[in-house]
Amino acid sequence: MRIGRTIRQARAAALILAIAASCLAIRAQQTEPVVLDRVEAVVNNQAILTSDIENELRLSILDPERAERRPLTARRALQLLISRALIQQQIGQGNVPTPAPTEADIAARMKMLREQLPACVRANCATDAGWQAFLRQNDLTESEVAEYLRLRLVVLGFIENRFSQGIQISHDQVEKYYRETLLPEYPKGQTPPPLATVAPRIEEILLQQQVNVLFGSWLNDLRKQGEVEVLDKALEPTTDTSEGENE
Repeated sequence: MRIGRTIRQARAAALILAIAASCLAIRAQQTEPVVLDRVEAVVNNQAILTSDIENELRLSILDPERAERRPLTARRALQLLISRALIQQQIGQGNVPTPAPTEADIAARMKMLREQLPACVRANCATDAGWQAFLRQNDLTESEVAEYLRLRLVVLGFIENRFSQGIQISHDQVEKYYRETLLPEYPKGQTPPPLATVAPRIEEILLQQQVNVLFGSWLNDLRKQGEVEVLDKALEPTTDTSEGENE
């Protein structure tokens, strides 16, 4: 009887110790500091969070121009987010018709990205296995990529409707571009395409150039007129071009 009582007491003591250890563990978890998302900038009362910057850095792998540039920095990512917030606020006002992209539009862009994005070509994203491996490697989901493409289409549609109206490209401008820019790109002995064949594409390029100039000036004015505050001084824009922040 005494031995049985001793065993029961030992089991009870072990249970008490286990419960105590569990309580201590819970208390330790509760007292550990919790990292909260932080506001890094405010654009006309719209907050840009640390997580927004982190997402922008992850999604930068989808930008084909990044293949020719240095990796995106947090500072540059914040500036892109500020610009996008200003544009989205203008879109929200509804002064410029901006049709929402269809699922077919997004699917077409997704297909183009998988087949033409340099990082995707290297990962063989045209195949389902390569695409899924690419997403895992870059900590992305297909829904995130679809939302990224949807937002790009919305912004591009707004810019086109807002700035391309009224711009006229003359035949003289097309001919000058063909003669001074396009023809020199062809090596000697290689026959360039005739002007009539490439004129529509040249007109698109010249139109985009003028739109970019107008858009850049408009965006600078928005920044000056709006209330943009960067709370983290380390993320403020810099004139040091060695970091590629003024692209």
